[in-house]
Amino acid sequence: MRPADARRPSPPAAVLRTAGSIAAAQQPDGAIGWPDGHVDPWDHVECAMALSACGLAGPARRAYRWLRDTQRPDGSWPRAAGGASGTAGRRTVTDPAAESHHAAYVAVGVWHEFLVTGDRGFTAAMWPAVRAAIGWVLGLQSPRGEVAWERDASGAPAEFALLSGCSSILQGLRCAIALADLVGEPQPDWELAAVQLGHVLGCHPEAFADKSRFAMDWYYPVLGGALRGAAGASRLAEGWDTFVVPGLGVRCVSDQPWVTVAETCELVLALDACGLREQAAETFAAVGRHRHDDGSYWTGWQYANEAHFPAERSSWTAAAVVLAADALSGFSDGAAVFRDIPTPLDPGPPADPEACGCEPAAV
Repeated sequence: MRPADARRPSPPAAVLRTAGSIAAAQQPDGAIGWPDGHVDPWDHVECAMALSACGLAGPARRAYRWLRDTQRPDGSWPRAAGGASGTAGRRTVTDPAAESHHAAYVAVGVWHEFLVTGDRGFTAAMWPAVRAAIGWVLGLQSPRGEVAWERDASGAPAEFALLSGCSSILQGLRCAIALADLVGEPQPDWELAAVQLGHVLGCHPEAFADKSRFAMDWYYPVLGGALRGAAGASRLAEGWDTFVVPGLGVRCVSDQPWVTVAETCELVLALDACGLREQAAETFAAVGRHRHDDGSYWTGWQYANEAHFPAERSSWTAAAVVLAADALSGFSDGAAVFRDIPTPLDPGPPADPEACGCEPAAV
């Protein structure tokens, strides 16, 4: 385990309290679920990352152990599992379908844990789960490069891909490649898959289902690393007035008077990744109004009705707050996990999609 870096600031007390609210939501088997008790892998990993960033090593490792214990033989996890039951703490699978970005995000969590702790033993223990997960994800990649968003309960792949989901998968692939190199098992096929996926994200919007009403489709190509620098900043500027409500946060959906804390914090991470740190800090300041006394955060605020919506405080919302706070203040060695995504072999897409020199493929 890496010793604490004396040059780094300690997490502020308020952030530690928020991390404590996540730990309080963890179940005895290590799972960290939604307020209704169901668990999905992506949000579970986000919570594990926040716990680790704040030095809560025990809860974080229990969360990763839960991932190892519940991974299916094909490398995936069910989209949702219900509350634990029985003496063994087994969970009832409430939705057996599996989403590609859920599986890929495990690599982001394991890479983040290595950055925070330097623990190669942990990386080696999680490597089989990462390898199996990425193998399953790439079984859904098309020849053009996009990745279908799910396999349904029967095992059939979805007929379309999601821009936000594929952007998250790109980050997962790049982290998985770095982990492969770390354990001495390079995966050149993964590197080529990442190049393809980065290209289609940057140059072929026709490859993805139209979800442009949703804020995630706006900023996720930046957050996942497909667009950075001037191209990323330009994309964020283009959607700013559509999605950002000054002083309140980010609309989850462009045509609804509803801001959400998680989307706001993810935008903070995207701004920070483009070097727009002052704008990121100003955006982050808006989430304070959604904080509960126990350090947790309300999921969203319906500002037309002036009411919390939904009326819940979710652990994954708190996790997004912690990770945004870390990116801005740098209290953990994983603070740059979204800013400095490993980029082996991949120079990134051209800023101008027409510069790629290829014809848009048929949808």
